[in-house]
Amino acid sequence: MAERRKPMQAQDKLAFLLALVPYLMDRDRVSVAEAAEHFGVDQEQLRDAVRLIAVSGIPGETNAYQPGDLFDIAWDDFEDNDQIVLTHQVAIDDSPRFSAREAAALIAGLQYLTALPENADRNAIGSLMAKLARGASAAPSQLAVARSETDEALAIIRDAVLGGVQVEFDYLSSRGERERRRVDPLRIESVDQDWYLRGWDHLRTAIRTFRLDRIDNLVTTHEAITYRPGDVKLPETLFTGTPEDQLVTVEISASAIPLIEDYIPEGATREERGDVIRTSLRVAHFHGLKRLVAGLSGVLTVLDPPEARQVVAGWARAGVERYR
Repeated sequence: MAERRKPMQAQDKLAFLLALVPYLMDRDRVSVAEAAEHFGVDQEQLRDAVRLIAVSGIPGETNAYQPGDLFDIAWDDFEDNDQIVLTHQVAIDDSPRFSAREAAALIAGLQYLTALPENADRNAIGSLMAKLARGASAAPSQLAVARSETDEALAIIRDAVLGGVQVEFDYLSSRGERERRRVDPLRIESVDQDWYLRGWDHLRTAIRTFRLDRIDNLVTTHEAITYRPGDVKLPETLFTGTPEDQLVTVEISASAIPLIEDYIPEGATREERGDVIRTSLRVAHFHGLKRLVAGLSGVLTVLDPPEARQVVAGWARAGVERYR
């Protein structure tokens, strides 16, 4: 005979009832035995709690309980089959819900996150996406995040991170130089639509950041990584400076400063002119400004040096010419 659990104190009983309602609402059907096991109570305690929920609710405008103001369950299923099915829900239905569009946007973001190594086990994310779909005010649009050119590289690097093995690839630097690199992959991060690999570069004997769309001929090796995430300190910012970096003077809207914070060197002056700030950025090469300016069109202006302005202006003119 199963050992009967001790009666719950009033405070514990209240916490149990408050947890039981959303638990039942999140499931179309659940057995008494399964619910009792989940909450660590005996089955008779669970049945008593369900009977109490069935006479709970919120009175209507007349301050008198009407049939639609109370929770209800499928009593025949409950009494004959020990199955719990809520047939009417109250109170919680009036809480704010995501719109169909908001739920769809969140689901798309979760699909995007499944590419990260730490999210390779997608069961939890899949469950969360299902809950978002059920909890929305209307059915979210069916969508999927489109594959990009870096998806294959992303999958290979993700497996290498999980397996703790080194990777090799040809890398095109921002200076247009191509070199063969061997790297201990430590972390994958994204900024906007770009993905970056952070790891220990055996050629440079230092932590380096590599943009995935500049990687070619990527292969995993059978060599175990030399350094693990706990062995080396990864910088807080994605982009770190080197002695070869060049400084560029720019003006940018004050509200957009957080978007370029990683590029501003420590100690750089920030001169405020109304809602515009003049400051310096650190770039590996002037050509690296192109994507940054494109992402902040109308918000950021390159002022100095003249060579940097020429590079950005030439790139913009080439873009215009393609439309002609």
